[in-house]
Amino acid sequence: MRFGLFIPQGWRLDLTNVPDAEQWPRMRDLARRAEAGPWESIWVYDHFHTVPVPADEATHEAWSLMAAFAASTERVRLGQMCTSMGYRNPAYLAKVAATVDHVSGGRLEMGIGAGWYEHEWRAYGYGFPGAGDRLRALDEGVQIFLQMWRDGRATLHGERFDVDGAIGRPLPLQDGGPPLWIAGGGERRTLRTAAKYADYTNFDGTLEGFTHKSQVLAEHCRAVGRDFEAITRSANYNVVIGRDDAEVAERLDAIRERYRPYLKEDRLERAVDSFRTGPLVGTPEQICERLAALQDAGMTYAITYFIEAADDTSGIELFEREVVPQFRS
Repeated sequence: MRFGLFIPQGWRLDLTNVPDAEQWPRMRDLARRAEAGPWESIWVYDHFHTVPVPADEATHEAWSLMAAFAASTERVRLGQMCTSMGYRNPAYLAKVAATVDHVSGGRLEMGIGAGWYEHEWRAYGYGFPGAGDRLRALDEGVQIFLQMWRDGRATLHGERFDVDGAIGRPLPLQDGGPPLWIAGGGERRTLRTAAKYADYTNFDGTLEGFTHKSQVLAEHCRAVGRDFEAITRSANYNVVIGRDDAEVAERLDAIRERYRPYLKEDRLERAVDSFRTGPLVGTPEQICERLAALQDAGMTYAITYFIEAADDTSGIELFEREVVPQFRS
């Protein structure tokens, strides 16, 4: 199993204890720490406004961070989970991605999805197209990426995008372009698009949900003539790890206090429950048991998120020491 690590960028209120001027150095240092450890990749989210509610707190922009991480690391691969197709023209984004691939020496992973956060869509003037239009844009945009990266030029007269001879030079360093991650579990459209184009998928990380989505993906692969086993299936996980149950409870209490200034009591408890009920919450032994079951179901790439990482790396250290080695071949 491979492991990726989210770098806190503010979107999940994970930089609130860090002064603005210290946030980039903290992110850079965490990226370099990951590079020195057992992590295959580092990741950021492509969002502009915080969750679980929009707040006047920093949220650093994903593709600016991609370029910065590309220049300040040497080994780890670099991904976004996931870029919203609606936020940037896809021909332009393919160009940006190719440049980042060059700066990084060919380490870019391309995460892409239809987008969902209506508040920031409307706030930034993108409107908020219906789900069908957003999913159509995802499919068309991926086609534009592939033309730009493989042929160096793209023409597509679609329903959502219209490009005519867009030149994509230089080509990415990676032959055919960065590996394409299509994120989301929509069963009719998103997983069908993934079956056609994805190198990686990223969807529901619970054992039951992952198993079901995998079955749906396999059906789409059969329908489009794609080898299901050629697609690596991944999932994202909130990690709350402690040496014992008491330490896990302490970490959950700290999450509650992090969110308390922003949420009313009922919303606060729902936010904490979203962490408490995750598969990778518990002691190392409990987490290893759940990860083993997920690995048996075909989940071979776990992208992990530690909300406290900018302030406290002890949870990451415990995970590196007690969990990752159990899943290294």
